[in-house]
Amino acid sequence: MPSDLLLNPRTYDPAHFDPETRRLLRATIDWFETRGKKALLSDYIDRTWYADFLEFAAKEGLFAAFLTPSASAADDESKRWDTARNAALNEILGFYGLNYWYTWQVTILGLGPVWQSANPQAHARAAQLLSEGHVMAFGLSEKGHGADIYQTDLVLTPDGKGGFLANGSKYYIGNGNVAGLVSVFGRRSDIEGPDGYVFFAADSRHPDYHLVKNVVNSQMFVSEFRLEDYPVGAEDVMHTGKAAFDAALNTINIGKFNLCAASIGICEHAMYEAVTHAHNRILYGKPVTAFPHVRREFTDAYIRLVAMKLFSARAVDYFRSAGPDDRRYLLFNPMTKMKVTTEGEKVIDLMWDVIAAKGFEKDTYFDKAARDIRGLPKLEGTVHVNLALIQKFMPNYLFDPAEYAPVPTRLDAADDTFLFQQGPARGLGAIRFHDWRTAYDAHADRPNVARFREQADALCELLSQHAPDRAQQQDLDFSLVIGHLFALVVYGQLVLEQAELTGLDSDVLDEIFDVLIRDFSAYATELYGKPATTDAQAAWALAAIRRPVADPERWARVWSQVEALSGAYEMQSA
Repeated sequence: MPSDLLLNPRTYDPAHFDPETRRLLRATIDWFETRGKKALLSDYIDRTWYADFLEFAAKEGLFAAFLTPSASAADDESKRWDTARNAALNEILGFYGLNYWYTWQVTILGLGPVWQSANPQAHARAAQLLSEGHVMAFGLSEKGHGADIYQTDLVLTPDGKGGFLANGSKYYIGNGNVAGLVSVFGRRSDIEGPDGYVFFAADSRHPDYHLVKNVVNSQMFVSEFRLEDYPVGAEDVMHTGKAAFDAALNTINIGKFNLCAASIGICEHAMYEAVTHAHNRILYGKPVTAFPHVRREFTDAYIRLVAMKLFSARAVDYFRSAGPDDRRYLLFNPMTKMKVTTEGEKVIDLMWDVIAAKGFEKDTYFDKAARDIRGLPKLEGTVHVNLALIQKFMPNYLFDPAEYAPVPTRLDAADDTFLFQQGPARGLGAIRFHDWRTAYDAHADRPNVARFREQADALCELLSQHAPDRAQQQDLDFSLVIGHLFALVVYGQLVLEQAELTGLDSDVLDEIFDVLIRDFSAYATELYGKPATTDAQAAWALAAIRRPVADPERWARVWSQVEALSGAYEMQSA
């Protein structure tokens, strides 16, 4: 049933979590539903700061419970950093709007350098602020450098008393208007090079912290702020030198994962609204959903959304099972960020093609979703940056598998402590993976899984027999297409693993691989047309194109799941 695959606030009961987690997740849904759709949309349109949501979160201790590691929880058993339940809250917040998710996401980023540090005063300060209901901020980006952490113009000058005076500006800093703690990245004036990096804690309420403006036209506050002789004591310093650099990258490793679940939540809400509208709209004497092209677009959107959820849920398990000898999550993380969020854009676009002008109406959730879904692929690194990162793992993933114990489904109530002990941010090319073929072999009886496996094997042939030369590897316009082909193989693997673990409907699974086959063929066609492609590579590209195995009865059964979404959920207007 569709309710098993998509979040439905009417029936949501995360029974796989402990009672307090279930209560908090359900309370969050109930707060939004009681407040109602009219207020949700009007506040979005009026760009109203979401003080009421932050008040609710503070009252319930929501962020404190989900974002305080057990070591800093003062024996409060409800508090832990648990990626599985964090993903669930990400999805719920995305379901009701990117702005609500964003204040939570930026708090996660702001806490990354804190919980990675060995500074007990910073830990105690952050835990206390969370318990009081404060949000946090991550002061990394600058107007002139973006998130290029090799360059920073925020300078700390020794004050002669063992501390520093900080001067400089930060840009694109969410929550910078109210954050109780801002993790700020800068450099010392008296030390050159990487040894001079510093991560320190600031407070947006301090008189030497100057809020300049909100740089976006939105409910959220994405600030520019300036520090002028801001005093930084030893108790405020969280990381110095290379460790500060690693803390920045490792924080993004933690934070970028959240974007996939936010994208999923946005698409789910939009899908209920779009299918309900189209199914009940009569055009030329028929419901809009009677037209074959409409059914195809809605079914493709549904299938892509289900695949997003499967991949992301399985990636959670690798995050939670990670350790110094198992860093596979470092591939699956940029995959969730790059692949899942761009799939979210496709889901919205497919539905928008159907509902057309309705998607612009101000009294719909959809027009907010269509605007906000664009932001997620562009946060915490662009698609191109993450796709280039993914390719670092390609040789070992495809050609040099290693033995690992099976990773189980991880829904246990435990701290994911390794996320704050990731160590140096290097050595990605040396990370090994289990054999990707195992997941494909387990589902070889599904016609489209088997056909996509042919394409995956063909990619290995391309890379072993017609590998890109040095010039092609340096040509991002060429190499990124190879990255997209590789990403599809990784995406399919985790989808298959999660399908096995959850007993996914085999019809849905086969339709997912129908989509992947078409996507692989599209990228192969793109490779064929690239100016840098050799004749041998072009011939490979044409030979790698496949048609999915069609089954009208199977497709009709999946369409019935989509059709059942009509009227399954509508947010009460209140």
